Amino acid sequence: MEKSQNGEHNDDASSICGYDSLHHLLKDNLKPHHFQEVNRLLTGLNCGKALETIALPDSATALSVEHGFDIQAFHFHADKEVLREPRVVRVGLIQNSIAIPTTSHIVDQKKAIFEKLKPIIDAAGSSGVNILCLQEAWMMPFAFCTREKRWCEFAEPVDGESTKFLQSFALKYNMVIISPILERDINHGEVIWNTVVVIGNHGNIIGIHRKNHIPRVGDFNESTYYVEGNTGHPVFETAFGKIAINICYGRHHPLNWLAFGLNGAEIVFNPSATVGELSEPMWPIEARNAAIANSYYVASINRVGTETFPNPFTSGDGKPAHADFGHFYGSSYISAPDASCTPSLSRNRDGLLVTDMDLNLCRQYKDKWGFRMTARYELYAETLAQYVKPEFEPQVIRDPLLHKRS
Repeated sequence: MEKSQNGEHNDDASSICGYDSLHHLLKDNLKPHHFQEVNRLLTGLNCGKALETIALPDSATALSVEHGFDIQAFHFHADKEVLREPRVVRVGLIQNSIAIPTTSHIVDQKKAIFEKLKPIIDAAGSSGVNILCLQEAWMMPFAFCTREKRWCEFAEPVDGESTKFLQSFALKYNMVIISPILERDINHGEVIWNTVVVIGNHGNIIGIHRKNHIPRVGDFNESTYYVEGNTGHPVFETAFGKIAINICYGRHHPLNWLAFGLNGAEIVFNPSATVGELSEPMWPIEARNAAIANSYYVASINRVGTETFPNPFTSGDGKPAHADFGHFYGSSYISAPDASCTPSLSRNRDGLLVTDMDLNLCRQYKDKWGFRMTARYELYAETLAQYVKPEFEPQVIRDPLLHKRS
């Protein structure tokens, strides 16, 4: 919880009644037995019990204290099986604000972000994280509200400096790293994409995925810079499990989540950049629903802070010109297929969320709920096949007496 120097709670756009998360607000203001019941309803039960916290190495907690970032750690269990051993994977999520003002030189901005992330990545590595995911476009300010082309200079090839920076950590810590960047496609007209680079635990590039759905809502004018991706719904088979990445706005599209599940994903990461006024009531719902509906884990990451740009901009909505998006509210968290989820990271601080997850839970909940068995895919495939045709007509049965006068 944040407090001012005089001991009073801060209460601004970056906090919730002076608290840095809903979890902390409720814990501090409810009686323990009331909080326990409310928490059960908000975060669910994992294997019938409240989600367990885990202790991290002193080296990791020392880094969090020294550099002022939030650090939390939890464990999702699965039921014990006769034929399969537990498949426990340790996942890390990093949320962060930019490091220096957007008026600074582009080289300096990127370098400052690299320096800021080093101790957080080291904390993840020293904690034994197997798969680490960063936020959307982590290597730059989220400037796509401005529609100014100067920000294209942050774009880099798949094997560019951001990838090289992270490859050293992947090798050092035997860690898969998911790196969402602004990509410059050198071989295809130097066009720009919103891309994730999946770096293997040997420092190799396993592959890429490009953002499937591009927002055109509020200040999110991203189609000025890049269009919808062309990589489908790939699942990457890594040393630690089958993973996929649903970039930011794709979380609003249920079929996007579904396609990753049909391709066999066990963990789907959702690196994002979203602000409170636009989406915060949706944030705790969509990823958790996707985890339930598709019987996989979902790891949701959002950036932190308010980023101010040199020139005011508008979005054609009649509102006055302004120089910032609003507050990126962090609140990164992980959801499990059994409807349980972790508390979120801070709403206003950099953070590292470390979570152990037993991947056996995915199949166990496919068996329990039978969503794949009862999905009726052929029914929806037929409807969608008809819908995309120009001659499509909605299946509407009208009451023959609808317009009859009484």
